[in-house]
Amino acid sequence: MVTDQGQHSPLSPHEAADLVLDFVNTRPIAGREERLADASSAALWLRTTGLVAEGILVTEGDATTARELREALVTVLLAHAGEPDDGTALEAAEAYLRRSGVLYPLSPVVTSRDVRLLPAHAGVPGAFGSLLAAVADLARQGTWTRLKACRNPPCHLGFYDRTRNSSATYCSPRPCGAQVAMRSYRSRRAAGEQGRNP
Repeated sequence: MVTDQGQHSPLSPHEAADLVLDFVNTRPIAGREERLADASSAALWLRTTGLVAEGILVTEGDATTARELREALVTVLLAHAGEPDDGTALEAAEAYLRRSGVLYPLSPVVTSRDVRLLPAHAGVPGAFGSLLAAVADLARQGTWTRLKACRNPPCHLGFYDRTRNSSATYCSPRPCGAQVAMRSYRSRRAAGEQGRNP
């Protein structure tokens, strides 16, 4: 979050997970509006989450970058949920995130208690850096792969997998798990009927 001096402060593990999930869930899911549609809506989200201070200019280009960063993270979260991939989508997402790491670098802040990564820049670049720092913190804590995106195609809601063996693939057994099971059942049934009626 942004301090009074315009610097970004470290997040707790819980805050880091919440921030990343809130970001990936800015997509138009379940009838909600796109929350990064343009400069105005992106600025509102960035200010509401405390990633930028009031008065920081957010451009249309920033909104586009935010959506691209979000889609790359959603692709990775789908991979965490076991979404099948031919290799190209995940590879492209990981490449995009590597480029983002160069554009929005992080600096280590060493204290007697620990080492945290914080954005090297202020403003909107610092906001994007804070999102990457949150991911890095989650990875350092061993919880990054527990952030997933629902494998139900109309949904893809980001969620934290709290199962003991980290096996969740849908944000909820109902309706998403049930919808996928029903589609699979109908597909098998249609294939069976087709086989009986050449």
